[in-house]
Amino acid sequence: MLSASVEVRVRYQETDKMGIVYHANYFTWFEAARIELLDLMGCPYSSLEKDGFYLPVLSCRADFLSPAHFDDRLTVRVEIKNLPLVRIEAGYEVLREEEVLVTGETTHAFVSAEGKVVRPPSDFVEKANRFAGL
Repeated sequence: MLSASVEVRVRYQETDKMGIVYHANYFTWFEAARIELLDLMGCPYSSLEKDGFYLPVLSCRADFLSPAHFDDRLTVRVEIKNLPLVRIEAGYEVLREEEVLVTGETTHAFVSAEGKVVRPPSDFVEKANRFAGL
């Protein structure tokens, strides 16, 4: 299993008129956690792109259990349970202390610069396995 987390402090601009975090911001935070995970694995997204690999979003969803507000300190966790063959399925939790506020999922595919679905580069697979302790 691959996992990472990032800390987020809710900015005023991320809230709506009701003082609640606007729903689309959670997807930005999901991305921040994914990028952190790739960095920790030793496979920064910028390196994947440089090598001609991209990870577009195929699907995304979020379940909002409790609202976050301006100046909340949040933890965004990402977890990838199955090592990727072509698709990456990531699960997320957004927490305020121990309270789970939001859960979500995104699915991504490895694609080439030409837009064709491809297997992940062997270097990525090796680093993912090492990071997962396999």
